[in-house]
Amino acid sequence: MAHDGNIIEELTADHREVESLFNEIQQLSAADSQRRELADRMTIELVRHAVAEEEYLYPAVRRHVEGGATLADKEIEDHSQVERLLKDLEGAEPGQPEFETTMTRLMQTVIDHIADEEGRLFPLLQDACDTQQLNDLGDKIRQAKKVAPTRPHPAAPDTPPANKLLAPGAGLVDRARDMLAGRGR
Repeated sequence: MAHDGNIIEELTADHREVESLFNEIQQLSAADSQRRELADRMTIELVRHAVAEEEYLYPAVRRHVEGGATLADKEIEDHSQVERLLKDLEGAEPGQPEFETTMTRLMQTVIDHIADEEGRLFPLLQDACDTQQLNDLGDKIRQAKKVAPTRPHPAAPDTPPANKLLAPGAGLVDRARDMLAGRGR
C-alpha cells in the first residue's frame, strides 16, 4: 500500500501494515480459510515492499552509509530467506502443518528483519542523507511498489540493474494472474 512521506516513513508504514496482517492471521483459528486470503495479502505487500527496497533503499545505503555494502548484503539475504518462505507458504493451506510451520518461521524472520531495519539501518540512512534525498527516495519507493511483482520469485535478481529491468514485467504478469484468480482483493 502506498503512503506519503520520505523513504523511512513509507517503509515503516509498510512494516506496521504487515505486522497488522500477522496479528489478523494469528487471531483466526488454524483451519479458517480467511487465513489464506490474509496470507495472500501479506505476500503481496511483502513482495512489493522487498522489491522496492532492493531497487532503491539498499543502493542508497551502499552509496551513503559507511559500511553500507555489508549492511545491504545482509538485508538482501534476509529478503531471500523471506521470499523462499513465501514460496513455501504459497503451496500450503490453512490447517496443514506446513502452513503453520512456515507462517511461524516467516513471521519471526520478518519481525527480526523489521527490528534490524528500524533499529539500525534507518537511523544510519537518516543521518547520512538530507531531507530532499530521503523524500526523493520515498517517491521512488512508491513508484516501484506500483509496478512490482506480487508473488515470490526466489530466483529473480535482487540487485540493480537487473532487478529494475525485470521486476516491472514480472509485476505485470503477477497482477494479471491475481486479477484472473481474484487474489489480493
